[in-house]
Amino acid sequence: MLSNGRKQNRRQECPMLSRHARCGVSIVAAQAALLASSSGVFAQNSPRELPAVTVDAPATLKPKPRRAAVQTAGARRNSTKPTVERSASVAAANEQGAGSARASLDQPPAVARYQLPQRSFSITAKQVDEIVNLKDPEDAVKYMPSLFVRKRNDGDNQAVLATRSWGLNSGARSLIYYDDLLVSALIGNNNSGASPKWNLISPEAIGRVDFLNGPFAAAYPGNSIGGVLLITSKMPDKPFAVAKETVSVMPWNQYGTKDVYITSQTSTAAGNREGKLSWLVSANYLDSHQQPLSYTTNASFPAGTTGGFAALNKTGGVANVVGTGALAHSEQTSGNLRVANDVTPWVQVTYSLGIWNNHQTSDPQTYLKSTATGLPTFGGISSFANSRYTWDQLHMSNAVSLKSDTKGVFDFDLAASSYNYLQDSLVNPFTVVPSPGLGYSLNGKVTRMDGTNWQNADAKGIWRPFGIDGPHEISFGVHGDRYRLENPVYASTVWFNAPGTGNGQLYSTGVGETRTEALWVQDAWKITPIVKLTLGGRLESWQAVEGFNLNTTTTSAGVVTSAVPTWQPGLSSTNFSPKASLSFDPNKDWNVTANFGEAYRYPTVTELYQNISVGGVTYLANPLLSPEQDFTGELNLERRWVNGRVRLTVFSERTNNALISQSTTVTDASGAQSVQTAVSNVAAIRMQGIELSADKDNVLVSGLQVFGSVTYVDSRIVSDPNWKGPTNVVGKRVPFVPDWRAKFGVTYRPNDSWAYTVAARYSGKQYSTLDNSDIIPHVYGAFDNFFVVDLKIHYNATKNFAFDFGIDNLFNEQYFLFHPFPGRTFVLAGKYSF
Repeated sequence: MLSNGRKQNRRQECPMLSRHARCGVSIVAAQAALLASSSGVFAQNSPRELPAVTVDAPATLKPKPRRAAVQTAGARRNSTKPTVERSASVAAANEQGAGSARASLDQPPAVARYQLPQRSFSITAKQVDEIVNLKDPEDAVKYMPSLFVRKRNDGDNQAVLATRSWGLNSGARSLIYYDDLLVSALIGNNNSGASPKWNLISPEAIGRVDFLNGPFAAAYPGNSIGGVLLITSKMPDKPFAVAKETVSVMPWNQYGTKDVYITSQTSTAAGNREGKLSWLVSANYLDSHQQPLSYTTNASFPAGTTGGFAALNKTGGVANVVGTGALAHSEQTSGNLRVANDVTPWVQVTYSLGIWNNHQTSDPQTYLKSTATGLPTFGGISSFANSRYTWDQLHMSNAVSLKSDTKGVFDFDLAASSYNYLQDSLVNPFTVVPSPGLGYSLNGKVTRMDGTNWQNADAKGIWRPFGIDGPHEISFGVHGDRYRLENPVYASTVWFNAPGTGNGQLYSTGVGETRTEALWVQDAWKITPIVKLTLGGRLESWQAVEGFNLNTTTTSAGVVTSAVPTWQPGLSSTNFSPKASLSFDPNKDWNVTANFGEAYRYPTVTELYQNISVGGVTYLANPLLSPEQDFTGELNLERRWVNGRVRLTVFSERTNNALISQSTTVTDASGAQSVQTAVSNVAAIRMQGIELSADKDNVLVSGLQVFGSVTYVDSRIVSDPNWKGPTNVVGKRVPFVPDWRAKFGVTYRPNDSWAYTVAARYSGKQYSTLDNSDIIPHVYGAFDNFFVVDLKIHYNATKNFAFDFGIDNLFNEQYFLFHPFPGRTFVLAGKYSF
């Protein structure tokens, strides 16, 4: 047995074995057999790990000094009780040397359990309550270093996470998990239908958010190129309930639209633990009136009209603004149920169910008036019809997991999840009535994604041949996933009253499937008490199958004149990705870590097979894409205090066959303009930079917290022999990667009742074209730099009541990231906990 004086390191678990199954079913029999035969596996009085129980800062605990010890195999076999029994807070304190005064500075539970080599940034629900104007779950990451969420409005269901070196259209280059559920929609890599499914998460159910940088863990697929965001629910250990009402008000004045847009949101959560059973139920209702998400542009002003605004597009072409594009009202309802049961004192099974419903309507506004009548008119511009729609969605997720927490020789983790589009139908008219009318054609389109679905399955194991405090922890696993696209677009006779298949005639369809299977292994080797070497590798086999596209040509009235069906060729690729990390802790205050990871990001099913036009943007498929190969390295230098941390990271990244999308404005014969987006492989790009972040409590005066970060990225196109443009793109900046990102904030807590926060966010110039030709700023379609300041006052009126007042974008900065982004927004919230 271990001597009593031996330091008990933070418990670390690592992902376990899972195998791909078409229906997302994991095989657990082999793991049960391994568990039953493990002589070093013992019960614990109460199960740990799995979702965090509390989000308050753990007590500061000073660990005992580490003392070398040798445990024989015989001693391990003869042990009759767990060698380590300690709380997560103790584990976190031990890992950091002296512990911390804030839970967000402790090592994330997943990092400790799986011996993940990445450096992390964290925020707890308590901090979010105090410093963030939290209207949607993605708001929680607003001030985390280098991260940015492309959130165009409250309740946005197309909010993509941008990371240190990847931009706003890289939904498949980061992984987002809500407990065991993959929130990332790896069905695509765009910032529309492939955006993360944040809406399944009620803000009041969040316990903690952790971000892990880079593709350095063998446990995660190549989609972790940008990083991994782990959102943990606050599973209860006693009865609790909370209800919160949030109202945001945004005055808006841009081009010819002047209005006030109001969003109200109700968020609730409740739960309890009774013996072996714990449960958490959460729900959210949002009623959002949104500022214009796009504008309708035209190459000229229609004859016989006045109004409109002369303007250019991002590359300098004429793009007169003649009205809004999508001007939407959205009502969204979501609910999530999570139930956990202790099968044994050291094994827990968990099931979660999520439902999300959205009813959204858009009715664009024209700025044009008829010179003959003085009445508003569309001027015959057909693209107004793209932004008149009704969109109904009903999505469902399921996730199940079985996890052990023995702190013995072996632990396991089985998880499977699925996501299904039960209903997803958008109807809109095909065109507008001839000028000078203000109406739409009776016929229209029905765009459907019902039947689109995906499944993920993982089985992970961790083997501790020398016990939990031994020099080696070997983790391993298998993974399988399947992503299915069903995306027909039907013609309809009466657009606003069309059945699901319209009149039965197809305008287009995109169908296909991708599948991935993977094996991985990792060894976390404590060479000495202060030096740890982590080596790992991931073997992946990917294929794309059953790809089919039907494309048609039509008259301006919507009559199909030709149809071209195409069965796309199958694709496959098998790749191995090595990982390595070396960590050095000269003392409890300092850490130096070097990381390296190779990763393959495979083309998604929508990049390969989706041809669709929504809201004036047409997405063009490319069925011959190759996987992108990424090499990332970084060096971290970190200084820690009991209530703070500063970290300097130098990083470099090279990506071969980078999958990059480009958007261009297309003008038809009538002058109406639309945007076409296509994806291609760029032979090689390189990104290198530096990130500095700091977070410290009690700066100068008690209760004053200062936090901030600054990131610089030098991104360059190294090679693109397939480029057909008139100018050379080699040496140009990589699209969608800003050169600078910075955040800075201060929070003052004079007592337990009040918290005052001022925070600022800055993003530098970025391009959206390979040749960097989009040089016109502050126009629809441009990608502007911006500087935004936010305020928040948090007040705990009583033990149960809390109130918030905040202002996002205090100085009403007007900027475009393709879409116009929110202006000054006032936020009021009240929360009751009991």
